[in-house]
Amino acid sequence: MSHTLTALSAALPLASGWSVHSLWMRRRIETARRDPLTGLWTRDPFAERARKSLARKCQLAVLVLDLNRFKEINDSLGHAAGDAVIRATGQRLGEWAEERAGVAGRLGGDEFAAVIPGYGVDKLRADLHMLTDRLDRSVPFDGHLVEVHTSIGAAYYRAGAAELSTLLRRADEQMYRAKQGGGGWRIAQRLTVPEMRTVNGRRDGRRGTGGEAA
Repeated sequence: MSHTLTALSAALPLASGWSVHSLWMRRRIETARRDPLTGLWTRDPFAERARKSLARKCQLAVLVLDLNRFKEINDSLGHAAGDAVIRATGQRLGEWAEERAGVAGRLGGDEFAAVIPGYGVDKLRADLHMLTDRLDRSVPFDGHLVEVHTSIGAAYYRAGAAELSTLLRRADEQMYRAKQGGGGWRIAQRLTVPEMRTVNGRRDGRRGTGGEAA
């Protein structure tokens, strides 16, 4: 009995060490998949989680957003100011998505995306107003307030055979339309399942058609 207790007591520190090491490794892996500036998921991890949301076949909304005149901020105030705006935008979007049980990511540069479950178009309209108000608040930097303006495109669907690439493309098209109109948000018309399959099969001749302005 004493030999057994001795062996167990000797094994405990080793097991504890492996547990701490495993936790440390998991945290390092997750950190590597996060954008260091905003804390959001980077493109690939975001896509993985977004596809899981699509697989649940629930109503959801896919958003793509971009900062207006971001190059002017970098050119006039410097890249540190641009980083401050990116950081604030990412944090605001991440908090908004988390409040709605969704996932957000930074696709690169000043482009972001989010997937939010449980959305029909009426709720989406109301929440896009709130999201725009949240994102378009000035960001303090070096004793000044930097104005922030965003353009948001959204696509939504109910249950169906949607592909993330299709919904992101539709949202991206509407984001550019919003940007051309000076900002705000636009929603793409909802695709039916046959239409989604047609787009995925590259037979869609109506690129950029449909959508409602903010």
